[in-house]
Amino acid sequence: MATPLSHPQRRPPLLRQAIKIRRRRVRDLQDPLAQTAQELEPPSHHLSPEERALLYEEALYTVLHRLGQPEPSHVREASELLQYLQEAFHMEPEEHQQMLQQVQKLEKPVFCLKATVKQAKGILGKDVSGFSDPYCLLGIEQGVGVQGGSPGSRHRQKAVVKHTIPEEHTHRTQVIAQTLNPVWEETFILEFEDISNSSFHLDMWDMDTVESVRQKLGELTDLHGLRRIFKEARKDKGQDDFLGNVVVRLQDLRCREDQWYPLEPCTETYPDRGQCHLQFQLIHKRRAPAASRSQPSYTVHLHLLQQLVSHEVTRHQAGSTSWDGSLSPQAATILFLHATQKDLSDFHQSLAQWLAYSRLYQSLEFPSSCLLHPITSIEYQWIQGRLKGEQLEELTASFSKLLAYGLSLLRKFRSVFPLSVPDSPARLQSLLRVLVQMCKMKAFRELCPDSAPLPRLVTETLRTGTVEWFHLKQQHHQPMVQGMLEAGKALLSLVQDIIGDLHQCQHTWNKIFQNTLKVDLFSMAFLELQWLVAKRVQDHTAVVAGSPVSPEMGESLFQLYVSLKELCQLGPGPAERDGVLALDGFHRWFRPAIPSWLQKTYSVALARVQRAVQMDELVPLSELTKHSTSAVDLSTCFAQISHTARQLDWPDPEEAFMITVKFVEDTCRLALVYCSLIKARARELSAGQKDQGQAANMLCVVVNDMEQLRLVIGKLPTQLAWEALEQRVGAVLEQGQLQNTLHAQLQGALAGLGHEIRTGVRTLAEQLEVGIAKHIQKLVGVKESVLPEDAILPLMKFLEVKLCYLNTNLVQENFSSLLTLLWTHTLTVLMEVAASQRSCPLASSRLKIALQNLEICFYAEGCGLPPAALHTDTFQALQRDLELQAASSRELIQKYFCSRIQQQAETASEELGAVTVKASYRTSEQKLRVELLSASSLLPLDSNGSSDPFVQLTLEPRHEFPELAPRETQKHKKDLHPLFDETFEFLVPAEPCQRDGACLLLTVLDHDTLGADDLEGEAFLPLRSVPGLTGTEEPGEVPQTRLPLTYPALNGDPILQLLESRKGDREAQVFVRLRRQRAKQASQHAPRPGQ
Repeated sequence: MATPLSHPQRRPPLLRQAIKIRRRRVRDLQDPLAQTAQELEPPSHHLSPEERALLYEEALYTVLHRLGQPEPSHVREASELLQYLQEAFHMEPEEHQQMLQQVQKLEKPVFCLKATVKQAKGILGKDVSGFSDPYCLLGIEQGVGVQGGSPGSRHRQKAVVKHTIPEEHTHRTQVIAQTLNPVWEETFILEFEDISNSSFHLDMWDMDTVESVRQKLGELTDLHGLRRIFKEARKDKGQDDFLGNVVVRLQDLRCREDQWYPLEPCTETYPDRGQCHLQFQLIHKRRAPAASRSQPSYTVHLHLLQQLVSHEVTRHQAGSTSWDGSLSPQAATILFLHATQKDLSDFHQSLAQWLAYSRLYQSLEFPSSCLLHPITSIEYQWIQGRLKGEQLEELTASFSKLLAYGLSLLRKFRSVFPLSVPDSPARLQSLLRVLVQMCKMKAFRELCPDSAPLPRLVTETLRTGTVEWFHLKQQHHQPMVQGMLEAGKALLSLVQDIIGDLHQCQHTWNKIFQNTLKVDLFSMAFLELQWLVAKRVQDHTAVVAGSPVSPEMGESLFQLYVSLKELCQLGPGPAERDGVLALDGFHRWFRPAIPSWLQKTYSVALARVQRAVQMDELVPLSELTKHSTSAVDLSTCFAQISHTARQLDWPDPEEAFMITVKFVEDTCRLALVYCSLIKARARELSAGQKDQGQAANMLCVVVNDMEQLRLVIGKLPTQLAWEALEQRVGAVLEQGQLQNTLHAQLQGALAGLGHEIRTGVRTLAEQLEVGIAKHIQKLVGVKESVLPEDAILPLMKFLEVKLCYLNTNLVQENFSSLLTLLWTHTLTVLMEVAASQRSCPLASSRLKIALQNLEICFYAEGCGLPPAALHTDTFQALQRDLELQAASSRELIQKYFCSRIQQQAETASEELGAVTVKASYRTSEQKLRVELLSASSLLPLDSNGSSDPFVQLTLEPRHEFPELAPRETQKHKKDLHPLFDETFEFLVPAEPCQRDGACLLLTVLDHDTLGADDLEGEAFLPLRSVPGLTGTEEPGEVPQTRLPLTYPALNGDPILQLLESRKGDREAQVFVRLRRQRAKQASQHAPRPGQ
């Protein structure tokens, strides 16, 4: 039965056109909110037993009278839906069966198909113009099904609707003129009785009106139009053209359908006739349940939604999981069926969902994101005129209550959204998004025009909540026992909680509020909390300052001071502030406690040092770490002092300088105390030790500990940030005061440690020095038959063992210091022994070899002393002495002449005069030819102011030329510039002339008739430089050589002294006697040069 929407009885056929309803009008007239609501829903989601029974009846009725095919995600079986309803309404089985039987006895509803003809596209053009004037005839055919579910399986006929459906049950759309893509948007309510044998039929026709041939020719556009004119001439006037039809079995429809259907032809002439867009909805009319008869459909749906959502949330909570906002398939199916059967619009469904969820959110725990969808839907479809006054009041109340509830959650967000729960930030952000979206709604702005801007409301709420949270924390930390110490601990705990809260605000919460509302939670919370904290800390310190500060109270105040520093560092810098903070200058409140803090720091450190030394067994920690446990503890102790100084970081520059001075003084004092304690510990542990090696081990560890301490002390300027302090106090202190104070303290401590280290190393060195001296003494007493290399083996083995041991047990710095001491001592012993063995070449040779090996030993391939430390003046002097002492007498004589040749080469002055010679060597004859040309500028040695000079020529050393006698020139009377012009030849092989020290000695003498001749001077011509001696060719033109005269050394030559000490060597004694004679002559008769 086709029924008009406004009256239940049928209307005459002539009125069919009048009851056509466009979709917009149908929604308005069918709106369940148009019915007068008796009263608003209370805020609580709980129903009375009577209301629950009526709502249960409504839900059962909805399931039992289900229409259409189920949606893909919906539940198909009715038994499953009934079981779910029983659980959701908490019905006992007996009560459920009783209610089910009652509902089954109720009268069935009137089944209706709500059909909307929206539009068509691509239809045939039947008019001469190539377009059509389409309209649709539609209705439901009952009692005859379409086989196979396909409308094309039956015999096609033009007038399906006209011939099969009574005229009074047929509906017609408007005619859309001259188009191939008509748009109708018309809705019809079509009643039916049995869905299984009912079919929906729609015929589309082209409206034809009676026109003259002239009019049709005027519309003609092409040949197809001319063909249509001839075709129309053959048919009856006013007969409409068939465009296509659509036939759908109702039992194939879902509750809601929205799709395009192809228009089926009646012949095969034009198989493609376009498509028609249809919407279907299977609804109920005149439902029997009491709720449907007594309450608006919207209200009933709202209650059902609340009940099912409440059950969903409760069921998840029972399973220890949180509801994510997704309805179960059973709940979604029931709500969809109820909204469809009651023909609730999308807008009213969204409104019901908003009201239900906003109420439930205030009493049940589920995601606030569930509120976003209804907000969006209401905003998209909002028209204020749709709602009556009562509904507007209900919606307004929901906005106000949710806003108030949301603000109450934000006021307590620290406890409502704790970070211990992982999803708390996401839940808070979701709530803020809901509030923001709600306040942006047109509905909210129209219904709540006096509401303050959300950011302002949230800011004030957060400020109030922060103050409330502070007072709750203060009450929580209230001590059970009243006292200053307990009050200080409680205040410290409160400040630490505030710091933790501000960290959370800064790193987590502020981002959420800033991104969502542009609200700076952190700055607001910091300003509020710092003011509250400052008031309480100032009151507390004022009370404490009235009495002496005990160590326990000092510790409590220090921790409070450090916590306040951390709190202030969280806030904005001075350049970013709008004004002065309440905590600015808070350090002044703690000034009376500074002496207590410094004393406590030193006392704790001293006790720790004493305990560390007492427990130290003076054993290296490992092969690589050669100091003991107390050095590690001491380093940690000093690091703790530095950490305390950094924690204190006193803002006042002048006072900060004095505090740093105290820290440095205490640290240096602790270092010296440690030295005394560790030495006493070593004496204590070694007192009963018979093994001297164990005592040496301990001494090595003590020295290493002191060295480690020195390294730690040297880091004080960095650890205490002296550079930064110097910059801060630059304008307060006099220039250089910091250097004179702090650096003087540090240098004094380092000097004291250096002295202690040197003393320890000196003690270790003394233990080795005795052994080194004994082995060196034994070295010279070994039998002459023992080779020098074998004689020094005991000394080298002794050093190898001892130095390897010390290298293993000492750190590198101390081992190097020890090596330096041992090297110095060894050189001293060698010097003493060498001095006692001057006359013994064999002993000196052994000492020489010993020195060479000791140099290699102490160098240790670059791992010992560097060459600069080895080659000291003492070493070089000893090396020269041993080189001489180990030489034979002839070697010494040879060295003597080498030195005189060197002296001759270095002499440029002719104060004693000079001789001119020409010397050459003929290899073929093995002859040395010497031409003594002249002498000049001789000294007048006679009383008459002149001299009688002659020259004595000797080849030296004499042992190299034993068969060659000295030669002499003619004596010249009273001549200081004699011209000799004499030639001498020496038959001598070339080989001895080429040796070191081989020379021609020219002795210029003043002849005295009555006494010994006086010495004018000596000149030495090295033979290896004589032309012709080194080559095979005979010399050509021989150059003249001018040799200045020299005197022997007046203070005694060391080689001569060494030769003189060899009393048993006749050759040495003869040579020394001659050289002494020459020296004596030089000293008695000749004036000194320069005089």
